[in-house]
Amino acid sequence: MQSLSATRIAFIGGGNMAQALMIGLQQRGFAMSHITVIDPDTSKHAALQAKLGVQTSEALSAPSLAAEVVVLAVKPQQLQAVAHSLAPYLQSQLVISVAAGIRTGDLCRWLGGYQTLIRTMPNTPAQIQAGITGAYALPAVSAGQRDVADQLLQAAGEVVWLEAEDQLDAVTAISGSGPAYVFLMIEALTAAGVALGLSEAQSQQLSLATFKGASLLAASSPTPVATLREQVTSKGGTTEQGLLSMREHDIHGMMQHAAAQAARRAKELGDQLGAQ
Repeated sequence: MQSLSATRIAFIGGGNMAQALMIGLQQRGFAMSHITVIDPDTSKHAALQAKLGVQTSEALSAPSLAAEVVVLAVKPQQLQAVAHSLAPYLQSQLVISVAAGIRTGDLCRWLGGYQTLIRTMPNTPAQIQAGITGAYALPAVSAGQRDVADQLLQAAGEVVWLEAEDQLDAVTAISGSGPAYVFLMIEALTAAGVALGLSEAQSQQLSLATFKGASLLAASSPTPVATLREQVTSKGGTTEQGLLSMREHDIHGMMQHAAAQAARRAKELGDQLGAQ
């Protein structure tokens, strides 16, 4: 496996996702002097230098892009202009995009046909290094470059490699949008506790701990999730009554419909952004 440790990385954009990756790298002992953050917002530079020990640059240039890996961490609407400016500097660097919705075919076109690309879909828990990222590599990416990308992305959490790029729409619907579904369920369970006579603080503490504990148990146990659910559900007991109500309201159908709608919208946004 090719090691990330000696790799030089240029982040174009110094926002939340770039910082999530950099904080994760810092926690893993990566040499932060190997990182350059290129961001036209110079008000961020001093804080990035002080907090993370990275180099900063206001603009793309040969010195600022003297790296083996270039991470595109700008808003999707900015990516076309950034790609056009980046294209003249690309030789053999691995380019990793964390910009939501932009397909590799469109990014290749904006980069003048450059093919050494990985497209990713991270999620917001990356901000505490507890995220999960879906990743798709074009055939031009070498095995060593994929190893390096895997180590870099793992700085923000788990990584799932995909065989087909269109699977990223499903990743967007499940893990990209998924934190919002979980937050909504936490809100709903908290409100239910208040309706039953608990204070909001008590109900929120109970709800948060329950979601956290159940997720950790499911992640760490070899027992299938369905079996874990059955183990909590005594026949004729309280949990059974709660689950019966959820099934009457078709909880599975609701989740499938929500994910399908999110995936449909992800495809639409990809079409719109790529048509620029």
